[in-house]
Amino acid sequence: MSSLKPIAIIQTGHTYPQIRQHYGDFDDWIAQGLGQLSPVIRVDAIKEGPLPAPESLAGVVITGSHAMVTEAKPWMKKLAHWLFSTLENAQQLPVLGLCFGHQLLAQVLGGEVADNPLGMQVGTVPLRFTAAGQQDALLGAMAGHPWAQVVHRQSVLTPPPGSTVLASNVHDACQAFRYGERVWGVQFHPEFSADVMRSYLQRLSGEGLMQQQVDTHLQNVRECRDASAILARFAQLTLAQVA
Repeated sequence: MSSLKPIAIIQTGHTYPQIRQHYGDFDDWIAQGLGQLSPVIRVDAIKEGPLPAPESLAGVVITGSHAMVTEAKPWMKKLAHWLFSTLENAQQLPVLGLCFGHQLLAQVLGGEVADNPLGMQVGTVPLRFTAAGQQDALLGAMAGHPWAQVVHRQSVLTPPPGSTVLASNVHDACQAFRYGERVWGVQFHPEFSADVMRSYLQRLSGEGLMQQQVDTHLQNVRECRDASAILARFAQLTLAQVA
């Protein structure tokens, strides 16, 4: 195990303190989902310091964030530059962006990210898989049970040129995309459990959602084990890449 290259979890933010106290943080949930197949390193993109050399990694997962891609903060620009260079020079390196990470990847690759005209999407929602999504090496396994946890105000309004849209729904035309064969972005949160999703809904009461909306969404929350399983599947694909 120690001889394997690690998967880097690039952390782009933290969950709310109350949720973190009870359930952990984004990187904890992602590491748990990836499983024990590969070692993991955690990199805080917001802190000063160099990002890891792509050749030292088996794969990359970019977390969600409460920040917005369009804020274009210095740390975001630094991470975007690193991603662009990585995608150009390490084209076989598997990369997975989650929510904010999905949006940042899309922007780096030439897509458009902005506030969704329909507003916030939150809760457990159904997805529609394209034909490509149903056959995709990463997402294909969840096509038969297309439910996922979401919480976001911004979306990928225009997918990157040359990318393949894998999933959509009534709120987002691009809930997931693949670029080439090794780069994926998903707007949903495979790392969220049902308890974490409920905690987000309760936290957003009065801050973007009315209590009636929260109560309605809470009724629909369920575990999304097929969506969660894509993290372990991603870990498997990184092993296949270096085998």
